[in-house]
Parts: sequence; C-alpha cells; structure tokens
Amino acid sequence: MIPTLDLSHFHSSQKNTFVEELGRAYEEIGFVAIIGHKFPVELSKNLYEEVQAFFNLDESTKLKYRIDGLAGQRGYTPFGMEHAKDRKEGDLKEFWQFGLNLPQSELDALSYPSNPDVTELPHFKTLGFETYMQLLDIGMDVLKAIALYLKLDEHYFDDFVRKGNSILRPIHYPPIKGEIGDAIRSAEHEDINLITLLMGASAAGLQVKDKQGNWINVETPPDALVVNVGDMLQRLTNKFLVSTTHRVINTKEGRDGKSRYSIPFFLHPTSKMPLNCLEECLSSENPAHYEPITAGEYLDQRLREIGLK
Repeated sequence: MIPTLDLSHFHSSQKNTFVEELGRAYEEIGFVAIIGHKFPVELSKNLYEEVQAFFNLDESTKLKYRIDGLAGQRGYTPFGMEHAKDRKEGDLKEFWQFGLNLPQSELDALSYPSNPDVTELPHFKTLGFETYMQLLDIGMDVLKAIALYLKLDEHYFDDFVRKGNSILRPIHYPPIKGEIGDAIRSAEHEDINLITLLMGASAAGLQVKDKQGNWINVETPPDALVVNVGDMLQRLTNKFLVSTTHRVINTKEGRDGKSRYSIPFFLHPTSKMPLNCLEECLSSENPAHYEPITAGEYLDQRLREIGLK
C-alpha cells in the first residue's frame, strides 16, 4: 500500500514529522494517501452525482460542450480522444475539465479560457467550482510541506499556484465492450503538473509502479485523498521527488458493464513559472537533468504528446 499521512499534523506540533514523512514518501514512491484534510464528504457525494448525470446525457448533448481549439482544457472531451505519451491507442475514457473561476477580465489577463455552463445541470458548475477551491487550498498546504522539505521558504509556491492554470477533471470510464485491442482505461503515464489530488473513485483499477517495476493496487482509507507528484515537480527538483508511473486497468467489473468515475485535481502553476532545476537539488553527483523551460511551454509540449493539441 502507499503511505497514509494525516494532513492535520501539518497544522500541529507534529508539523516537522509530517514534512519529513511526506518528503520521504515522494522520494521513494511519489504517491501518498492523505487523511485529516477536511474536504467535505457531502460535497464529494454531490459532485459525483452531478458528474454521473452529465456523462449519462446523450452524446449529441455532451458534444455541445466540446470547445474547439482549447486542447480539451475546458469543457467536454469525447471518448478515446486522449492517449498516453508514446502510445497510439486512445484511453477508454471521456472527461470534463473545469478551470479557475474568475471574472472574465481576470481570465483574459491570465490568458485562461472561461468555463462553459451546462444548461441541463444547473448545479454541475457550482459544485465543480466549490470542489476546485477546496482542493486548491489542500494542495497549497501539501506544497508548503514540500517546500519545507526542499529547504525552501514555506510559501515558495504560493504566488505561482494561487491563480495557476489548475484543472479539475471529472472522468468517466464506460463499461468495456467489444474488441478494444491494446487499449485500457488509462494507459501507463505520469501526470504533467506539480501535484495531483484524487478525490476517490467509484471503482477499483488505479495502479502505481514501484521502483522494482511492480504494479501496486492503490487501496486507501475511506474518504482519503490520493496525492502524487507530477512531472513539473520532478523536473523542478531535478528528479529528487518522483513522478511515478501509474495507470487505470481494465477490470472484470468494467467488462461486466460497470462504469468507473474519478475526479482528479491537477494542480498547475501559472504559465510563467520557471521549471529550471532548483539549486537546492543540484550537486556534482546530481547535475541538472533538464533544460530550462517555463510551465506554460512544458504544458504545451505535453498536450501535443498526448494527442490533445
């Protein structure tokens, strides 16, 4: 199992212990389960109900919310459109993406697109935004702990992520039908962003690969958030913290007609954040593994690699 940590310890006399445990886990496996986070159980339940209702809409209705030219960064992305890097088979999923909710003038200043309204489901957008902000606050706490582990100022990430280009992505993996070749629900990949927060899933299937190359089923306490390192953080820390390969496999339940739903929150910084390897993570034994790049440039590169752009 992946380690389970209590986020409430970060706000207590056990703060330093939490920081060390989190940092070691991210060095070794890149994934943790977080309890003590205060994310409202009722909010999770209500959003999952709305998400299921959205994906149950007929295909022509859902396609009204596909926005050309945005590489899937807002609104609806149809089944099979996204694939893992270096794979041709599309993943067996469809999804929606919420971005930051700000007045249009602020969105324009940040070069962020707006979020479409789903007229058939008036609570969908409201619940999505509420969840977005809750997970952003929790993610900022995790990043504060990471900053301390890296011997940075605790608030190093704050200005980069408070109005960053983060994404809340409700995903539907439909029942698996017919001939699918080598396609799976989500092929092995690493996340693009700084960290990802996953608020549960309706069925099993998530696996992570350990350093020995073994696939481990992700099993967590009820209502825990799974929080993992993304490629941007691995890049920033010069491979000191690990962006772990993971996947969602095809399960018997899926072949027996059961859908799977999950809602990850991909915490991104602002596009201008430099991802140059931190001096604290450079040494003669571990020189820079990556060329300098901004978060925006890196995101653009990766969106092309996974077939969305």
